[in-house]
Amino acid sequence: MIRTNKQEVIFHGSEKIIPKYYDLYRDIMNHEYTHYKLYGGRGSTKSSFISEIIPHIIINNPNVHACVFRKVGNTLKNSVYGQMQWGIDQTDGLYSLYKFKVNPMEMIYRPTGQKIMFFGLDDPGKIKSIKLPFGYIGVTWFEEEDQYAGDAEIRKVLQSTMRGGDKFWDFRSFNPPISASNWANKDILVDRPDTLCIKSSYLDVPREWLGESFYDEADWLKAINPRAYTHEYLGEAIGDGGNVFENVKVKPITDEQIKTFDRIYMGVDWGWYPDPFAWVKVYYDSARRDLYIYDEYVVNKKGNIEVWNDLVEKKGVIGSDLITADSAEPKSISDFRSYGSNTRGAEKGPGSIEYSMKWLQSLSHIYIDLARCPVAADEFLTYEYTRNKDDEIISDYPDENNHCLTGDTIVNTVDGDIAIKDLVGKTGKVYCYDEDNKKSTISDYFDVRLTQKDAEIYEITLEDGSSIKATAEHPVLTTRGWIKMCELTTDDEILNIY
Repeated sequence: MIRTNKQEVIFHGSEKIIPKYYDLYRDIMNHEYTHYKLYGGRGSTKSSFISEIIPHIIINNPNVHACVFRKVGNTLKNSVYGQMQWGIDQTDGLYSLYKFKVNPMEMIYRPTGQKIMFFGLDDPGKIKSIKLPFGYIGVTWFEEEDQYAGDAEIRKVLQSTMRGGDKFWDFRSFNPPISASNWANKDILVDRPDTLCIKSSYLDVPREWLGESFYDEADWLKAINPRAYTHEYLGEAIGDGGNVFENVKVKPITDEQIKTFDRIYMGVDWGWYPDPFAWVKVYYDSARRDLYIYDEYVVNKKGNIEVWNDLVEKKGVIGSDLITADSAEPKSISDFRSYGSNTRGAEKGPGSIEYSMKWLQSLSHIYIDLARCPVAADEFLTYEYTRNKDDEIISDYPDENNHCLTGDTIVNTVDGDIAIKDLVGKTGKVYCYDEDNKKSTISDYFDVRLTQKDAEIYEITLEDGSSIKATAEHPVLTTRGWIKMCELTTDDEILNIY
């Protein structure tokens, strides 16, 4: 028996939930949070628990209905529908009080007419057409959350369902995908005050519930493939070994915290398009070796004077603030200094990129505020080591946003047509295209460098017999705009700047 502190709620089926969930049950029935995310490995009973708690919410909230979702509608009957039947049956005498229907798929609590409805999000239009005889949808459950397209897809559903009531319970359940960069794995790293995340595994479950055969299978996998065991049974997002940063923690950084920061640094990476101009503001706690990334400004196609004015007006940057910028663009640094900025070029040398990456990896934590710095959070969480053509990880840090051309690509410079590999480490003038004025022009080239080895290469052949070879993401200027190499078609016309 479980009793909450705030209401007289008795769970007669308490022997059917694991002790780890006792406090969770109280939190749910007392509505301590809105969003509950349960994740873990096989046999962790997370879905069983949710199927038991939803009928108890309905009993104690007579105006509340529930919606249960799967990504694909034809999986409902053999998954969450059957699971909910089991959950209702776990409370003595409750099963007979429900009417079970499959067309439409719903379960009706006879004493009040409250419904538990089931939907597949392959037909999201059905959600908007829900008609209730009374009350509101107060409970949602998204089973196998990682199968959805992303948080935006779920958020759109909640924008339709979380209306007309004063209390809502949103449940998510999933087995963590192997890659730490999966959106569902990243989502549980976000620290929201209205959200509780609970991880469990089969080791939290009484052994007799699962049976000896379950344990035999788990022990066998642990013996022959410990890595797979850790992922499948312990529910760990062990990744594929490719994640560069394992010390990133996404969490809100409050204004009160920021007021205490005393070692503040600002950095700039110059860009235009497709690589953006990027400015970040960070605090370094040297005693704890923690880095806090708490402000950013990222934009495409803005000149230096425009971004400087934005930094002053929108980010409160002043002339005396020290900004460390990419030294590959001395002209841009000079521009900023002419505007009154205290900007300096970063000191670079052989191995400087590798050193900086290893320094970041050595930190205790890299804290990033998702709301303040969405771009930085995404880049840190998804940054992976370079792979070769056989998908094997090599010890190299990709410079993905620089969009590589192959070394033998010919570049049209004022000194003649030269292979780009022969321009590494040099500066000079190159023919290019001025998008704003729609005409060819001459501009500087600089910071030409090797960025990838053994990369997958695309090659396109032009009508005159010449060809271009580049990585998949490299943008090519066509009559319909900048198009990635991998997305070009035979109908595309590449602009001739001459």
